[in-house]
Amino acid sequence: MTDVEGPLKLAELLRHPEDLDKIPALKAEFTRKKATVDEQLRHGLREQLEVTQAGMTSITDGTRTVNQIKEEMMKIDKLCAEAQNMIRDFPHINLVAQTHRNFEQVEKMKRDIDAFEERLAGLEALLQEDDADLENQPNLLEVHYGLTLLRDIRDEAMEQIKSSEEAGTELIENLRLDSGATVQEYFARLDEVVDWFDDHVGNACMNLIPLVQSGNAGMVVRLALIIEEEEKKDKKVKALQDAQREFKGLAARFKSIATGPKELRGYKEKFLQAIKATAELRIAESNETFLGEPDKLDKITRWHFNDLNTVKLGMVTLMPKKWRIFKQYTDIYHNLMHDWLVERIDDQELAPTHMLAIIHWVDKYYIKMAKLGVPEDLLAPHLIDNRGPELVREYRQLIIKAVEEWMDRMAVTDKENFLSRSEGALETDENGWFRTKTLGDMWRMLREQLLVAGNSDRTDVAEGVVEAMFRALTSRQRMWESLTEAELAKYSVPTADQDGLQPLQDWLISIANDQIACIDERDSDPDTNGSYVSSFQRDVTSLVSPAYAPIIDGSMEQLKNGYIDLGAHCIHIFASLIFLVDFRSILSEFFTGAWYSQKRIGQIVNTFQDYLSDYESVLHPSLRDILVEELADELLVHYLSAVRNRGARFRRADPFTEKIKDDVVTAFEFFQAYPSFADIKQKWRVMDGFVKLLEADKTQVVHVYADFKEHYWDVQIGWVEAVLRSRDDFERSMLNQVKSKAAEVYVERGDDTIMGKVK
Repeated sequence: MTDVEGPLKLAELLRHPEDLDKIPALKAEFTRKKATVDEQLRHGLREQLEVTQAGMTSITDGTRTVNQIKEEMMKIDKLCAEAQNMIRDFPHINLVAQTHRNFEQVEKMKRDIDAFEERLAGLEALLQEDDADLENQPNLLEVHYGLTLLRDIRDEAMEQIKSSEEAGTELIENLRLDSGATVQEYFARLDEVVDWFDDHVGNACMNLIPLVQSGNAGMVVRLALIIEEEEKKDKKVKALQDAQREFKGLAARFKSIATGPKELRGYKEKFLQAIKATAELRIAESNETFLGEPDKLDKITRWHFNDLNTVKLGMVTLMPKKWRIFKQYTDIYHNLMHDWLVERIDDQELAPTHMLAIIHWVDKYYIKMAKLGVPEDLLAPHLIDNRGPELVREYRQLIIKAVEEWMDRMAVTDKENFLSRSEGALETDENGWFRTKTLGDMWRMLREQLLVAGNSDRTDVAEGVVEAMFRALTSRQRMWESLTEAELAKYSVPTADQDGLQPLQDWLISIANDQIACIDERDSDPDTNGSYVSSFQRDVTSLVSPAYAPIIDGSMEQLKNGYIDLGAHCIHIFASLIFLVDFRSILSEFFTGAWYSQKRIGQIVNTFQDYLSDYESVLHPSLRDILVEELADELLVHYLSAVRNRGARFRRADPFTEKIKDDVVTAFEFFQAYPSFADIKQKWRVMDGFVKLLEADKTQVVHVYADFKEHYWDVQIGWVEAVLRSRDDFERSMLNQVKSKAAEVYVERGDDTIMGKVK
């Protein structure tokens, strides 16, 4: 791993703060991996050392043997030279003997050339017969024997031509024989027949497994005999080439060294290449199927084990033992399978389902190979280069990436639709309630990704994906909260454009309905017959480990509360907008001179009634009571805050007490029609304390404040000061006494009261 890859890998593993808790587990995993790798390296080093030592010993022995042979050959050469000097007239005798040998060679070559065409025609006839029966090829051995003789004749002739230079070449190219053909034409025809024979051999090699499976042992044995014979000849040629290279001058003097085949024919190598080519074709077919149906990897690779089993049971006894044919097949097949799977893993476009299929299949592969008698430690390299844990993390990250990208795209779309007030992005469900169109798609996508994570059969994968989903869902809640607050802030500006209010309110109702739909069991998910969250919880719980279940419970509770809070928040924004837009001019009149002569509370509750009439049918029933309470709270807060209005003044001579009572009665007449009226009435009891602060004698104000503070611990002193200053008999001493009392009074904090909202 390079200096750049290390931090990148670490950043991938520790993407979120929660991942820091995984450091001990990661450290343990890496320590275990390091120990495994160290052991493998020691084992490999020990094996390599043994092989190296054995090789060095063999080289030493071979060098010693070669030197001995060299010394013996030099002795023989010396004896030959001495013998020539001992025999009188040896040069003449040697010349006569050489002439006789040359004459015999010419006679033999002439006989061979004269019979060459007839023998070649006979071989062609045999090959034609085999063409009609490629599965058996009964003439294969006979053809091989005949071709071997003809090829030896051709090689011998070409060797003699080399020594005669241009004269020999001209002779074989231009001299017409009795048949009318030249020797060169015979040799060219021989090459064609050899190619024809090689095609037959290649066909048999490519169909070895079917031949064994069909019980055609005779064909397999004939093929093995041919390959074995050619292998022996290739070894002889190789030895001759080595001898000629090492002892060129000396080797030329010995006929036994100079005769025989002169070129390597490589039938054994072609035999192994045919096995590899056949397997490559099968892998190509498997790859095509795998790309379309990754879940069938076990089925589409069944041929791999069937072939090896066929070799083990039916081919081993038909091949030379020294070939170790089963090991040859095992090594070829294993390496090809390794290359294919690693290529798939390295594919940047690899889908999670394909990666998962590979991860699951590796263990099955080694189990099946063990049943064939090949343990894992004999199969090198590892099928996927020991990248299993890495693939699991990548698989998890692929799912997480898909979830995050999908949620990000949905967030961008929802944000654009919300800001543009797109009506096409909203819909009404079967109950007639406003909803956004993306909610069902979001939960459907999450369920699909959970299925993908579940298919891994690994809790660590599922838990990582679930964490990402919780993050995405809570992030979506924060997005809606931020967007709605930003819109409220726009309308808070006195000069804000009032256009587009109704579409915004429609969106607020739709978003609020979505949140309730996520958790309300009555508003069930059609695919699972339960709320979206409950269905999600069931799916998630079945995938994670028991130790992780408490974390799921806590996250799920937090998620549900988030939906409740966001739904209430949207209703709060809805109610706040009504006061900012519809009642902006009305609220400024409260507690001023115009207040006494106007029925502003009546106008406000009539507006409430209009809104409820318009939206009650499209609002989730559980949100209607929340909306009514929000309207009541907003009205109460704005009413109490109106003491800060310019011109607000309570004169002792004015009937402000009766007017306040009339406003409260008017509001109660409206709210009492709703189930939440009892809670509303309880909150509005604060009006009693408000009135007491206004009408109490100056000497009693401090006591009234103390009593008020006892009931409403979060009342702000700034508001109390505004109330006192609105009295026509306000004196500075009254405020000083109240502030002093505020410093003395200790009130135990409890739940927030309505006064906490009054500024």
